[in-house]
Amino acid sequence: MNYSTLKKSLAVSFVALMGVTSLANAQDATGSSSSAKVFGGRGQYRSWSFGINGGVLSPFVAIGGTNDFNKMDVNLGYGISLRKQLGHAFGLEGNIFRGKVSGSRQNATISPKEFETEIGYAADIRGVVNVATVDFLRRENSVNFFVTAGYGLIAYAPKVDGVDWKDKAIGDVNDRHDAKTYVKEAYIPVGAGVKFKVSERVSFNLGYTMHFIDGDNFDATYANGASNKDKFSYGYAGLEFSLGSKSKPNLDWVNPLALMYDELKDPSLRQEVEALKARVANVEQAVEGLKKDSDGDGVSDQFDKCPGTPAGTAVDGSGCPLPKMTETAPASNVTGFETIQFEFNSSVLKTEAYPTLDKLSSVLRENGGKVAVNGYASSEGTAAYNLKLSKDRANSVKTYLVNSGVNASQVVTKGYGEANPIASNDTEEGRIQNRRVETARN
Repeated sequence: MNYSTLKKSLAVSFVALMGVTSLANAQDATGSSSSAKVFGGRGQYRSWSFGINGGVLSPFVAIGGTNDFNKMDVNLGYGISLRKQLGHAFGLEGNIFRGKVSGSRQNATISPKEFETEIGYAADIRGVVNVATVDFLRRENSVNFFVTAGYGLIAYAPKVDGVDWKDKAIGDVNDRHDAKTYVKEAYIPVGAGVKFKVSERVSFNLGYTMHFIDGDNFDATYANGASNKDKFSYGYAGLEFSLGSKSKPNLDWVNPLALMYDELKDPSLRQEVEALKARVANVEQAVEGLKKDSDGDGVSDQFDKCPGTPAGTAVDGSGCPLPKMTETAPASNVTGFETIQFEFNSSVLKTEAYPTLDKLSSVLRENGGKVAVNGYASSEGTAAYNLKLSKDRANSVKTYLVNSGVNASQVVTKGYGEANPIASNDTEEGRIQNRRVETARN
């Protein structure tokens, strides 16, 4: 095939391919939008594609190297491909192509002067990596660069200086029944290219692949009488068609950043966030309600059974006033004693409390009657724990009095927890005063 004929063939092929592309584009114009999610899995995309390609085969490769012939001829190659995209950046592709490769020695006086090798078929499987996209930050990708590498098998028959080795590849040259049509050898394809998004289903690809053959039979010539691995290249253009449901997007062109943005801007997700905010606000209001103490008696309104208690009134754990000692009561019937202090988080009596308790014990043993022993705590810790701690402090006082000879029935204990502070719990000095037991004899 001469160069003029090749140009005409490529022009006709390109016009035909563009016609197919326009039809596919028109069919996709009404395609539905995607509902793909960031972590929705590969099943929500189209991941299979079929391609056709055509281009130029050459005995030279872009990286150079030794060649048996120094002048190339322009020859047409063509092929098909089937690819499974495993992720946004990687896929596996099977390729089959045919064509012929030829070349000659320019101004050479040695034989052979020219060769022409028919490629019966070349089949391989390649990994395809999307290495970059020039418009990744755009809303939709439309240009991708890729690199490929793989392993395959090629079947070929060379012809040198008019001698055709087809059907004589292996076996006795004079025995046609012992001959095989093609030489078969392994090869490694390595390539790169760029693809352009024509529509949701179609992309236009431009690529270049170098093929390194595991043998020196491709041009039926040994370099300088020594074996040298042969190679050839394929520059091509082609169309790739995405297969599968039109309701799904093509995984090739997924922009993960745009997909994440869409998911974050999803109205249903925003509604869920707003609903969550409303629930949090309700919880905060409920907590504030639990903390509210309108009459300032130390018992929140939620648990205050006697709201509106005047300021300074001593109340019990329910917010109700404690019984008051009447001023008309006989002095001998009411006796007050000093407050007994405790260390932080402790119900153990201090030694300095012993004189006060000994005095109280003496009065009870000599005069009879009963004594109210009320325990309190500062505001550190939970209310339930502080209530228990206040009861333990009151019981410590009772134990001391009983051990000193007071009848247990004469001592009435009660714990009030954090209620009825006598000083502010906002300072350490105030909290020390609130860690106490108060006694009163009736």
